[in-house]
Amino acid sequence: MEKLEQLYEGKAKKVFRTDDDQLYIVSYKDDATALNGLKKGSIENKGIVNNLLTNYLMQQLEEKGVPTHFVRQLSDRETLVKKVTIVPLEVIVRNIAAGSLSKRLGIAEGTQLAGPVLEFCYKNDELGDPMVNDYHIYAMNICSAEELRQISSMAFKVNDFLKEYFSGLGITLVDFKIEFGKTDDGKIILADEISPDTCRLWDSKTGEHLDKDRFRRDLPDTAGGYREVIKRALGKEI
Repeated sequence: MEKLEQLYEGKAKKVFRTDDDQLYIVSYKDDATALNGLKKGSIENKGIVNNLLTNYLMQQLEEKGVPTHFVRQLSDRETLVKKVTIVPLEVIVRNIAAGSLSKRLGIAEGTQLAGPVLEFCYKNDELGDPMVNDYHIYAMNICSAEELRQISSMAFKVNDFLKEYFSGLGITLVDFKIEFGKTDDGKIILADEISPDTCRLWDSKTGEHLDKDRFRRDLPDTAGGYREVIKRALGKEI
């Protein structure tokens, strides 16, 4: 598989075209941003952790019936994925009140919610990724009602799996953000990543943050949470 020109560079990843027009290469970076890009920095070996964990979890989700863009891992930082057009929605599932939900609704951080909350944000950095509902989504032709139903169903399946999986590692899944893509034949599949960048993960006993909030909140040992997650998940010291 030959890596050709770079197609895109985002906050955390680069995407490259390959000599197969249906396959891309994703390369994970150590760059970190927060607060809608106002805070910038880097987290040591973050790209390695996010790549390895994402690939492992996507393979597990495939076995649970959630289709993903994963094809195969190429190196610690690079992975071969299916070509998709990203649906411009951040799909957020919340199990425990934290972050923006606590601020918006005045619910104390750490409060167990009576049931999972599903939220959608329109992916647009210039607008600050505003929250939208299904009526906005249909009005903007972001996706159809059936596609949104599929996305919602898969998001809850991902939540069910991740909650149980991380619980087995002594980690509480507070909330997470995922993204979906559409293949050339119109199939909706899970894309992007599942990592401490995109999940709030708390140690089940101590409540210690094992995720990007360490960077957002200027907590000590920013990379420590990432290292701990990959150690528990894959037994790897990074």
